[in-house]
Amino acid sequence: MRLRVESDAEEELTAAADWYESRRAGLGVELVAVIDGALEAIVAAPLAHPLWRPSRPYRMKVVQRFPYVIFFRCEADAVVVIAHARRRPGSGDAADLGTHGDRR
Repeated sequence: MRLRVESDAEEELTAAADWYESRRAGLGVELVAVIDGALEAIVAAPLAHPLWRPSRPYRMKVVQRFPYVIFFRCEADAVVVIAHARRRPGSGDAADLGTHGDRR
C-alpha cells in the first residue's frame, strides 16, 4: 500500500515541528520521528485504526508522546493522510474536519 500525504497535512506537520523546535532544540525532530513511526503503522495495517466518525470515511491514529492525531482515508491502492490535528479539548481542530467536505 502506498502512502500519500496531502499538502495541507504536510504544512500542518511542518508548522508543528517548527513550533516544537522553537521550544527546545531537537523536539521538532522528535515529533517528526514519532509521526514517521505512526505513518509506518498506518500503512502496515490501515484498517486496524478506528473510524473517526461512523458517518465519515476517515480513520484516525493517535500519536504517542505528542498531543496529535493523524486523520487518513483508505483508497484502493493508497492511504491518504489528510490532517494532523492537535488533541486539545475545545480547540475545534478535529471537529472541523467534517465540516469542509471530503477534502479530496
